[in-house]
Amino acid sequence: MSITRRKVLAGSAVGAASLASGLAAPAIAANEPIKIGYLPALTGPSSSTGIGINRGTVLAVDEINAGGGIDGRKIELIVRDTQSDPTKAVNAVAELAQRQKVAIVWGPLNSGEALAATPLIARDKVPMLHPCWVDELIDVKKYPMAFRIAPTNTQVGGGANYYVVDVLKLKKVAVISDTTGYGTASVNTYVPMLKAKGAEVVYENHVDAANPDLKPELLRMQSAGAQAIMPWSVNAGFLSRILNTRGAMGWDVPVVGQTTLGSGQTKALLEKPENWNKVYSNNFRQVCFADGKLPERAQEFVERLKKAKIEMGDTLLWWIALGWDGAKMMGDTLKAAGPKADDIVAHWNKTKGWPGVYGTVTWTPEQHNGFPDSEVVMCEVNSLKDGAFNLAPGYAA
Repeated sequence: MSITRRKVLAGSAVGAASLASGLAAPAIAANEPIKIGYLPALTGPSSSTGIGINRGTVLAVDEINAGGGIDGRKIELIVRDTQSDPTKAVNAVAELAQRQKVAIVWGPLNSGEALAATPLIARDKVPMLHPCWVDELIDVKKYPMAFRIAPTNTQVGGGANYYVVDVLKLKKVAVISDTTGYGTASVNTYVPMLKAKGAEVVYENHVDAANPDLKPELLRMQSAGAQAIMPWSVNAGFLSRILNTRGAMGWDVPVVGQTTLGSGQTKALLEKPENWNKVYSNNFRQVCFADGKLPERAQEFVERLKKAKIEMGDTLLWWIALGWDGAKMMGDTLKAAGPKADDIVAHWNKTKGWPGVYGTVTWTPEQHNGFPDSEVVMCEVNSLKDGAFNLAPGYAA
């Protein structure tokens, strides 16, 4: 059910000839679709996130349109695959904002692309909604029309650091990332946070995600006395090589870090199922099992996904839920405020306790980070079921 570029563009065709009568023009405008620019990475090395989020985004848009759209106007996604490439994201921004005249930009969905694209979206004065974690992507003075519907890097890293130091009681930590904007920003943010908690970072490095042999890196970690490995990457191949290398070494050390550690794509690349043991990834309380049960909103959402025959085996529930939340948030906003940029921003600035499946969102004019600290948790990746996981040991249900 994904919306292809050809399908989207075909659906956006509008009659070239304008009517002479001034009375007829508003009727045509009232029936035109409301365009949303959409910048997922559907291909490339960081596409695991985009593939999952895309399923939820398309489902929500289909549901909104099937229900009559926005006062009779359909939502039209103008999709540009960034291919996990910041340059392609930058090139797409100009087209979406200046040629397509989109009402909102949803994405980019990866921080590396968003770091490059956000200043340009702000320049073009288009409301921007994104789920990227790098802290500096939200700045109400520099980017007053940009809003985050996900946690920040500081929140995510804080959750992982808390689990290693305060729950597992481990002090010697190895921190590794790929060389993307997201990976490097994560390590640069989390290492000082770990040290502030009294941990000793015995290894720290940024490694090319395409590196086929990570054994030298893990041997350095092991010889330095690392008690835990904390990897930060959305690249399933890179993460699986860390887990496979740890398994081949017989090194029984916990791995704690980025959510892609628990993705179906990472699981498919494991050499042995047991390489997923003692692996704990970031996750979110609203989409995790506690005492064998999902929260009510998440359980209802899973049933909806099954009914719609949305594939979950190769992705994560929270990615799909995040995509659905993003599209639903935009649909609710367009219905309440209309498609004008200033009205959209004013509406978002008053959002309080918006109840998404993935998370609860609150924004103010001074704070465009909307995700609560209490909903950032860790999970057991080897408990994967229906794209969701058990809360990691140490959390109250």
